[in-house]
Amino acid sequence: MGKRKKGIHFAPIFKDVVARPEWRKLSHSSQLIYIYLKLGYTGANNGQITMPYSTLEDMFSSSTISRALRELVSAGWIEKTDPGGLFRRSTRFKLTLHLDRVFKG
Repeated sequence: MGKRKKGIHFAPIFKDVVARPEWRKLSHSSQLIYIYLKLGYTGANNGQITMPYSTLEDMFSSSTISRALRELVSAGWIEKTDPGGLFRRSTRFKLTLHLDRVFKG
């Protein structure tokens, strides 16, 4: 049995997911931020996934990040489980799992 390599992370997005109307309706920033949230998913931390703005600040403005996260919540891709905010801990998110087939056994 081989050793697991630490530090290698991936977030599979299958063809049938990106072909869904729900995915195609998302803005490109929302799609990319969803992938970054998915990179934070370990299989055991759903509901505890964080997305510090500093992770994405070289790609998006804070208003774009906020807008994309709101879009993902309203479209049903993610849920906010613990609000964070300015000068507090990061908001925690849950991947809703019903729109992305990778999570269906």
